[in-house]
Amino acid sequence: MDVAHCELDGNADAVEFCPHDTFHHVLAASTYTLQEGDKPSRSGSISLFKVNDEESNLDLFYRLDTAGIFDIKWNPVGGNVGPFLAQADADGYVKVYSLECSLDEADARGGFLREINGEKISSSMCLCLEWNPSSTSVTVGLSDGSVSIVSLVESQIEIIQEWKAHDFELWATSFDIHQPHLVYTGSDDCKFSCWDMRDSPSKLAFQNSKIHKMGVCCITKSPSDPNTLLTGSYDEYLRVWDVRSISKPVNETSVCLEGGVWRIKHHPFIPGLVLAACMHNGFAVVKVGGENAEVIETYTKHGSLAYGVDWQKGAESLQGKRKNSLVATCSFYDRLLRVWMPESDSFP
Repeated sequence: MDVAHCELDGNADAVEFCPHDTFHHVLAASTYTLQEGDKPSRSGSISLFKVNDEESNLDLFYRLDTAGIFDIKWNPVGGNVGPFLAQADADGYVKVYSLECSLDEADARGGFLREINGEKISSSMCLCLEWNPSSTSVTVGLSDGSVSIVSLVESQIEIIQEWKAHDFELWATSFDIHQPHLVYTGSDDCKFSCWDMRDSPSKLAFQNSKIHKMGVCCITKSPSDPNTLLTGSYDEYLRVWDVRSISKPVNETSVCLEGGVWRIKHHPFIPGLVLAACMHNGFAVVKVGGENAEVIETYTKHGSLAYGVDWQKGAESLQGKRKNSLVATCSFYDRLLRVWMPESDSFP
């Protein structure tokens, strides 16, 4: 069911609902627009929206012009700080913003982003990032195949480790949320790797170069199962891995989504339910459990590359009844942001 939609000011590539209490209605969307010509430039923006599904409203209350953005992420709730929003951009910067938001409904401005810090961490482009569970550091993937671990203690950005992890662009990196000393990386070289940061430089814990037939686009650990991890690839497959036997996906469990799997997002409270942004084939809701992974719903109301996707965080139930899940999606060339509810939302 469609709730609301709007056109952004540039090519849309990421959407993120704020996970922090009292800010679940805040949705961030980022853009990346290449200005071609004699002196090409990469510009971007972050837009903040107030989402009200009951009134089918998507109200823009703040916009910030930046360099071209490849990725944005809110910090996790468990760190007891924030809300903070981090960006990875084409100028090689990692920037962190604090959400300064008015809780006064009479305040029409809604709030704004205040830059806490921003550091150029590489002459290469910053392509992706992910927070560790305590919000004290960020792992950043770079266009030269390197990964940087950036400390964010007391609002100061400092590179604490950096190493050459892959041969080509590094599109995916994330911390193991159950063992934060482990960092996963994936790249256009088709390799999926895990690194142990207890060694300096970080030690390669494992590497799989045989399963993915094309570049690795995303890696995400299951929040409900410490042994399960998902990867997405340009080869159109979402794969389920058992980290206890990483040489191959568990029981070869995988599902072809008929489009490069660019992003995977776990449902905030339904184990095994994920959203996938499938690039050339819209968006999919996938149920992952045991030996099975199946598509239970698709969303195809975008007209170009499906890149950004997220569930709204929030209460599991509302007045004793399960509240319908709200989803935000965005697509690149048509600059479209959509908010909708899955029709098959009566999940067991």
